[in-house]
Amino acid sequence: MTIRLGVDLGGTKTEVAALDGEGRVLLRRRRPTPAGYPAIIGAIAELVGEAEAGLVARGTVGLGIPGSINPRTGLVRNANTQALNGQPLERDLAAALGREVRVMNDANCLAMSEAADGAGAGYPVVFAAILGTGVGGGWVVDGRPLDGLNRVAGEWGHTPLPWMRPEEFPGPRCWCGLHGCLETFLCGPALAADTDGPGHRDASAVEARARAGDPAAAAGLARHADRLARALAVVVNLVDPEVIVLGGGVSNFAHLYRDLPGLMAPFIFGDAKAVNILPARHGDSSGVFGAARLWDRD
Repeated sequence: MTIRLGVDLGGTKTEVAALDGEGRVLLRRRRPTPAGYPAIIGAIAELVGEAEAGLVARGTVGLGIPGSINPRTGLVRNANTQALNGQPLERDLAAALGREVRVMNDANCLAMSEAADGAGAGYPVVFAAILGTGVGGGWVVDGRPLDGLNRVAGEWGHTPLPWMRPEEFPGPRCWCGLHGCLETFLCGPALAADTDGPGHRDASAVEARARAGDPAAAAGLARHADRLARALAVVVNLVDPEVIVLGGGVSNFAHLYRDLPGLMAPFIFGDAKAVNILPARHGDSSGVFGAARLWDRD
């Protein structure tokens, strides 16, 4: 049996999924992401081994990470799971598994999955944004991920919030060392801190509180949607994708799909106001399915 294994390495959980040759899901397992680089390598190797033992098959392995591989040094950079930075992850994981692996940014994996058979299926240009513990973006053009010369294409989360208001400037300091990155305004912990104050990191209940009449929650969601609209308007002005797919925990907030097109309109150049914004069809498993598809281009 031909299988393709995908691993999604997140800040809080690591998931493995196995797809057959037709893209059907054969198996999914997840566990908490451990602290420390050696433990991460061990956890991924164990998940892959357990999946292959359960299916009595050996497969290709693709890995999605919250960062990217420097094409010149082979080392991870820009990962908000900072234990990965500066490490030869691709080489070490290949050694642990005894085979070649392919590693790509997790937002590109999301875009790959959604362009193949998700919300972006049938569209030639797909932009996918992760709104979760961190914020990232990925592009698929004509079915192929767009990496770029330095493999940083789609690093939308580390561009500045556009059209900043006076009270927003210069923006919070980001872990990358700059101020005002989109990640510092749009990720789940940023929404929680903006709504409930410093130290709060869980935004999962903010939408329910807003529906129940909590004015602070409603105001926090409104600020977040306004900022997300400005950020996505820049994507439209630059590339004008046929569809924008949202993934990650914050993408589950239903009001975004109702409110964003109107909020974006004043910031989109000219009269091109039609914008398709859709939730990821595969939910929080899109990244792991996209990682498994990193071998599809063969």
